[in-house]
Amino acid sequence: MKKLFLTVLVYCQLPIAYCQLSYWQQRVDYSIDVSLNDSSHTLDGFEKITYTNQSPDTLTYIWFHLWPNAYKNDRTAYSEQALRNGSTKFYFASRDQRGYINRLNFKVDGTPARTEDHPEHIDIIKLVLPDPLPPGRQVGITTPFHIKLPYNFSRGGHEGQSYQVTQWYPKPAVYDRNGWHAMPYLDQGEFYSEFGSFDVRITLPDTYTVAATGILQEGVEKGTKYEVRNTKEGKGKKAPVKNAPPRPPLKKNTPQVKKAPPAEPPPTTNYKPRTYKTVHFQQDSVHDFAWFADKDFIVNRDTCALPSGRVIDVATYYTPAQEKYWKNSLQFCKDAVRFYSSEVGEYPYSVLRAVQGPKSFGGGMEYPTITVISPIPSEKELDQVLAHEIGHNWFYGILGSNEREHPWMDEGLNSYYDHKYAAQKYGSRQQLNNMLLQTRVAENSDQPIEAPAPSLHTINYFLVTYHKTALWLQQLEQAAGPAAFRQAMQDYYTRWRFRHPQPEDFKTAFRPVLGTATDSLFHLQTEKGFGQPAHKGWSLVSPLAPSSLRKYGAQPPGNLLLVTPAPGYNAYDGLMLGPLVTNYGLPPSKLQFLALPLYGTHSKKWNGLGRVSYSVYPDNRFRLVELAVSGMKFSQKEGLDTNGKRSFESFYRLTPSLTFFFREDVQSSRNRSLELKTFFISENNFSNRVTRRSDNKSLFVDSMGWSRRYINQVSFTETNTRALYPYDYQLQAQQGEGWYRLNATAHYFFNYAGGGGLNLRLFAAHFGTLGSSRPLSTYLYRPKLLGVTGEEDYTYSNYFMGRTASFAYSGDDPVENKGIAARQIMLRDGAFKLRADQYEFLQGRSGNWVAALNLSTSLPKKLMPLPLKLFLDAGTYSEAWQPQDETGNSRFLYVAGLQVPLLKNLVNVYVPVLSSKLFRDNLSQLPEQRNWLRRWTFSLDIHRINHRFLLDRKSLWQ
Repeated sequence: MKKLFLTVLVYCQLPIAYCQLSYWQQRVDYSIDVSLNDSSHTLDGFEKITYTNQSPDTLTYIWFHLWPNAYKNDRTAYSEQALRNGSTKFYFASRDQRGYINRLNFKVDGTPARTEDHPEHIDIIKLVLPDPLPPGRQVGITTPFHIKLPYNFSRGGHEGQSYQVTQWYPKPAVYDRNGWHAMPYLDQGEFYSEFGSFDVRITLPDTYTVAATGILQEGVEKGTKYEVRNTKEGKGKKAPVKNAPPRPPLKKNTPQVKKAPPAEPPPTTNYKPRTYKTVHFQQDSVHDFAWFADKDFIVNRDTCALPSGRVIDVATYYTPAQEKYWKNSLQFCKDAVRFYSSEVGEYPYSVLRAVQGPKSFGGGMEYPTITVISPIPSEKELDQVLAHEIGHNWFYGILGSNEREHPWMDEGLNSYYDHKYAAQKYGSRQQLNNMLLQTRVAENSDQPIEAPAPSLHTINYFLVTYHKTALWLQQLEQAAGPAAFRQAMQDYYTRWRFRHPQPEDFKTAFRPVLGTATDSLFHLQTEKGFGQPAHKGWSLVSPLAPSSLRKYGAQPPGNLLLVTPAPGYNAYDGLMLGPLVTNYGLPPSKLQFLALPLYGTHSKKWNGLGRVSYSVYPDNRFRLVELAVSGMKFSQKEGLDTNGKRSFESFYRLTPSLTFFFREDVQSSRNRSLELKTFFISENNFSNRVTRRSDNKSLFVDSMGWSRRYINQVSFTETNTRALYPYDYQLQAQQGEGWYRLNATAHYFFNYAGGGGLNLRLFAAHFGTLGSSRPLSTYLYRPKLLGVTGEEDYTYSNYFMGRTASFAYSGDDPVENKGIAARQIMLRDGAFKLRADQYEFLQGRSGNWVAALNLSTSLPKKLMPLPLKLFLDAGTYSEAWQPQDETGNSRFLYVAGLQVPLLKNLVNVYVPVLSSKLFRDNLSQLPEQRNWLRRWTFSLDIHRINHRFLLDRKSLWQ
């Protein structure tokens, strides 16, 4: 024991504040003068920083964040992350919409200091100190700066002349026991900054109302001078922050702050002088400063008594458009600050502000003593969002954890309390979030709680960082008991407020109340798969029984049985109705089934479809392996027998499949799959034994005949739904009796800066025969250039209104089978947006190979505000390169025209305007296609709707 004491004594010969056995943190104090030019959306400022080195190390440089440069070009970490998370908004931003910071001229204690660029990020620089900064000493750092504010893409900037000035000034990075934390600006992944004080003067036109971090010292807002209101400290004095780190005395030789002159637009002949004002804010023991300015702010203000009896000033700022939702915002703020003060620890500052930002702000964001929220659609939602953002004054503002590396210490801890706040006030629960989280867990696609923000999938950033952490804290509360948990949290708050707690510090705070369970409970942070499982059992849910829906919403079961009426339609069965019975739900069961029997009101027959699948989520190179069997039966043609009785052709399809989905990086937008599938198809068709009426116009059915066939299919598919230039391709081999096909299809989308883009499709196929098969027996399977009709959908993979509808020979049919249904095409093979049913030689069909190019482009919104596109199809086929025969077929064929996309491209209408001479000459002979307006077609792609379609709208890019 004596040896240990002597060792510690020798080790701590340095002043106790710098002993390596004790906690330390740096201090940064700011004095900033800044002016706003609302014509050019720029800031001109001058900053003085007093940097106190309270570490045990001698510093030779200081990393600085220049976060406005995150908006300088499309090669920054922010821009790349935005693309990865699915947004091209900033990537295609105009020059005027982007931002930057420049005109920096650093001096350290009055001596010019050089800077070095960060090797990777333009929004970080290294300030090289002219002289080393030893422990316990401080330096004065000054620099002017000029900022071009960006459009508000992420947390800050401007929308018109509404300003959200955040992450704006040159800021030293944190230096702690783990070293420097120089980090680029990101949208997903927040901040880590040093505590200190702020003294900020803002000069701007006097037509603006300003809300900012801290206490207003002087300034007139819309003609009314703000009262500097404090309760116990007296009017006009700042409220001291208890337990704040001591503020070191300033060195006498530190340079004085220079005021930035007001920025005015250049004079013109019609220019009228503008009047300016300067507002002055101060705040101690914070690590950031934000301010907001708008000409239309309505200001509500009141005082709020905290549970201890201390009184603070509360104000809300909002525009007239949101007044009906914000009229009670002061009360919401009071409720939130009292709740957190009671649960976690008393709010230490003397002011609290909440601001309504513009629509572009896209959510809420917290800053010390002030929060900003985009427009909200209801009072209840405003209350809950305000509570969450105000709560960040504790878990971000006062407890200054590293949000970038440990986002759960900020968002997760805060979510636990805002869930509790909402439950107490509204009885609201988190059932939907539980279902979504358990879906990620069931699909083996969640991530651990202790994952850095940039490494999280954008869905997991919310479901894991926010919700999963809140559930984990509930487990801690259950293990410790509510009273002990509350005391541990309050002890943690008291010990670490105005400091930088690490995950091990949070764990240490709870060890006394968790005891031996501490390690096992905290180990859950490093594991996947943790969550709140759904309760066991089955629940029958139906929209016909509203009480079952309410019960399901209150406590979703582990096994769902949904029974609901469902409609269907085709030209032969007519309107179909039947019950949909399925256990498809969230989270998905390993065994899933769907049954949809449908009764045709016209055919008087039962039809329908069904599917059964079993899924396995292995922890290897495959993320999912699915074994499935599906089937369907519908009518596809109508006829009359010799007695005038209706008869219907029908088909049956049974399809077993085995699909392997490859594992990708959790943040990857790429999906790859290998599918093995066999189609067993039976068709009940009209036979060749028919009787023709004496007028030779109507055909009567004497009998029906069965035919059966199979198709084996292997497909490899890769899809990348990235925001910029998404693509997919599929390689496919098919084989049936006497034939085989090799297909290759690819899509590539070229984004336009103004929205929309050009979709490029490439297709190639090779066809061959096997054995001694006859040409007619394999004719159906040969690839072609023109749009595929329902009769040519030989795997029955597309939905057709009238599968056999056609304008060819329609006068010989006993029941008319044409109309709108005869204009539907399937985008397969060459995918030409044209039908020529009467002329087989126009199809571009080949017994060898076919190749096609399809282009579809959106039009500029200024030129065409309607959702109208242009398309071009071009292609060729093997037979066109043979010696020309009497038909005069061209080697290359094309069709071009207008495309109208509907319902997110699920329905597309095509109007061919230009086409090859071969098409024009022959189609002009047909009355129903004599002019180009009457050659329109459409595609119906309902088969693309699945759970991924519903969850990921990016799948609709094509």
